[in-house]
Amino acid sequence: MTVLEQVEQLLSQLSPAEKAIILQWVARDLGSATPGVEAEPGVSGGEARIVRTRIPVWVLVQARQLGTSESDLLRAYPSLRAEDLINAWAYYRSHPDEIEQNIRENEMAEQGLS
Repeated sequence: MTVLEQVEQLLSQLSPAEKAIILQWVARDLGSATPGVEAEPGVSGGEARIVRTRIPVWVLVQARQLGTSESDLLRAYPSLRAEDLINAWAYYRSHPDEIEQNIRENEMAEQGLS
């Protein structure tokens, strides 16, 4: 029996109030997810990146902060789509401390201060 089948079986045994609590848990858990952005250990240093690519979100955010336009980013990274940039900006809004830390760490590494 798969985990999903087990969950379905358990859900059938819960009251509507208990199911509502579980729904709140799932919604809260999904609320931190950003479509089109993923982070996997061993890929791009485990940093948040655009799916289908190895382009870290922080690279796009830093380029934008330095004045690079979205059209220039799309030209510079042919594998990117406009929706990827929208997802990157949304991820940054949800995780600004993480992305700013990635930018700082990269700047320090470039200066040989890591």
